[in-house]
Amino acid sequence: VQLVESGGGVVHSGESLTLSCAVSGFPFSNQDMSWVRQAPGEDLDWISGITKNGRIFYDASVKGRFTISRDNANEKLYLQMNNMKPKDSAVYYCVKAWGPFGLRGQGTQVTVSL
Repeated sequence: VQLVESGGGVVHSGESLTLSCAVSGFPFSNQDMSWVRQAPGEDLDWISGITKNGRIFYDASVKGRFTISRDNANEKLYLQMNNMKPKDSAVYYCVKAWGPFGLRGQGTQVTVSL
């Protein structure tokens, strides 16, 4: 089982980024998935999730700015992040679960500057 996040980087406030998570080793289309993030010294935050049936969750901190989606054919999970803010700076992980606790990848760093 493997999850590999990509797409992080450094952006300015108000800009956008799209994160990707490529998975392998399990039936992606039957798996609920999530995105979590962790800033230095902070707890792990569950920011978004999508079930195998398309039910979606957003934390209030990202609702209206972030969009989660999945491509079952290509076994990829995405997180479109718009109107980014400095408080969005963190390491972002995709998680093999509905919620923050599950197998996750190595993460991708996102930094938002003023």
